[in-house]
Amino acid sequence: MMMLNPHGGAGEALPAPREPAFDQLRALAMLVGVLFHAALAYSPLASPVWPTADRQHWVGVDVLIWLPHLVRMPLFFLVAGYFTAALLVRRGMAGLARQRLRRVLLPFLLAWPLVHFCLSASTEWALLHVQQPSEFLRMVQAWLAQADRPHLPPGTGHLWFLPYLLLFSLMVWIGRSLAWSGVLDRWLALDLRAVALGLPLLLLPGFALTSAPHPAPESLLPQLWAIALYGPFFALGFGLYGRLERLALLRVWLWPGLVACLLLYLLFLKQLGLHLRGLAEFGSSPASLHTPIHLALLQAMIAAWATLACLLAGLRWCNRPRGWLRYLAASAYWTYLLHLPVVVAVQYVLMDGAWPWPVKWAATVLITLALCLVSYEFIVRRTRLRAWVG
Repeated sequence: MMMLNPHGGAGEALPAPREPAFDQLRALAMLVGVLFHAALAYSPLASPVWPTADRQHWVGVDVLIWLPHLVRMPLFFLVAGYFTAALLVRRGMAGLARQRLRRVLLPFLLAWPLVHFCLSASTEWALLHVQQPSEFLRMVQAWLAQADRPHLPPGTGHLWFLPYLLLFSLMVWIGRSLAWSGVLDRWLALDLRAVALGLPLLLLPGFALTSAPHPAPESLLPQLWAIALYGPFFALGFGLYGRLERLALLRVWLWPGLVACLLLYLLFLKQLGLHLRGLAEFGSSPASLHTPIHLALLQAMIAAWATLACLLAGLRWCNRPRGWLRYLAASAYWTYLLHLPVVVAVQYVLMDGAWPWPVKWAATVLITLALCLVSYEFIVRRTRLRAWVG
């Protein structure tokens, strides 16, 4: 059987051994997503727009959550690019297309209306029962009171990453059809230290074209900023397939890179505070504006270098199969599809409670993970659904 080279040509590549680190990094990125979404209810910065925003806020939540926010989805798309190249080598373009249809498009089409229904139902319950509603719930109440209220365009919610994964897979097919893979080859033929230094410049337009911190691109139409932000990570992961040994050049920079990212993040928080205060003085909404170049560059450097640091750390410390991480990796897709409606429903119930916010957050995370993992075990892992979302 002729093996396809993901970087162009045929008969030039053999499948590389499957790296446990990539499965485990993907699982950890999804797990961080659950922790992140559960924490947004207690973020002062997210409180105006988050449905379950609690009356208990702590500025430390903002200090803690925006760094992983800058890394988790870039890391996911880097890993997704790597696995896309692996699929291309093993199954060819037709096999990749079938896999994307079965594992991405159909789950999205089935989960999207169900997630929308569950979120709408829990929000309707909250409008009737929550005594201390969030700013978002009050806005929904005012909107529902309008006799001629406009219809809101449908969004993809937290499932937005699935259409972008399809889009990037389509771009792989287009790139191979037009023989553009040489561009990626020439980029990765550079010293990887130069690639690491130049990566923030590729990400700069993506961060500059949206607000800070960057939102989820939930529109049904592809957003240019999201393509510019996540596309380079997907391309990097795709290009690294069969070339992981070249990352050895960067290993010496793991700890210095992490320290640099922490310092840059502290500077980002300071500049973000100044930026948001400036917007408040002019009565502007942070979500409606683009990001100043200096703030976008800080985010680009953090996202690029922290994501590479996570990759290096994963290859160093997660390169052996571990039972619990293997199980998390297998259940990660189902958990991520299911988690947000559960998080929102649990937090609506807890909104009027007097518990300290850390207790509410921990309860939300534990209940959500328990429901997701139990349902995975009995609804997915032991049934035919495993081939689709397992």
